[in-house]
Amino acid sequence: MSKKIALVAALLVLATPGGDPPPFTPRVEVRGDLARAAHVAVVVPGSDVDDRRFAGTVGRMARDLHAAVGRDDVAVVAWLGYRTPSGLGVDAAGGRLARAGAVALDEYVRTLPGHVHLMCHSYGSVVCALAQPPVDDVVLLGSPGVRVDAVTSGARVWAARGGRDWVRWVPAVRLGDLGHGVDPVDPAFGARVFDAGDARHDEYFREGTPSLRALARIAVGGTP
Repeated sequence: MSKKIALVAALLVLATPGGDPPPFTPRVEVRGDLARAAHVAVVVPGSDVDDRRFAGTVGRMARDLHAAVGRDDVAVVAWLGYRTPSGLGVDAAGGRLARAGAVALDEYVRTLPGHVHLMCHSYGSVVCALAQPPVDDVVLLGSPGVRVDAVTSGARVWAARGGRDWVRWVPAVRLGDLGHGVDPVDPAFGARVFDAGDARHDEYFREGTPSLRALARIAVGGTP
């Protein structure tokens, strides 16, 4: 096992892009009336999301979730408040960017009105788990692991993985800061696991899917 982990680590180092990363500018977009919202869902994206790809990734997720909820008292936030990992390199397997994102996320959600529900996708689930902010719900979707043994903030914790999501092949291991450890759909973690159908990794917010219907119910304080 240790040899396999070492080989994976070496491959990740080789896969990491060289040179300085481009400048990062946070971006937040809101669907609905945030000031008057009774419920606020915050979509926290995973890897390979930046300003150029915002509209087609986290922006689309927030738009589709808001449409699925269909209520005037709900706002949905597309939150790009941290530098996401690029590709399948050390940053995607490590915790450095997630720790920075967790600090930013905790600060942001404390400014929000009403009941807050975090919708955390892929590497974004690592960010949410580390943040442990004072919210009503934390939803972990297509997670590569969460780096914590439990979410202890008092939130309801949900987890789901689609039947065709490649992340199921990610080993639930940690070696130093490499790997994210605990799989939140593992019963030992204690999350409330719900059915995401046969979703692929980028399909949890797709219109008409079981996962989106479940997210829409959680976003108003309901259950999947």
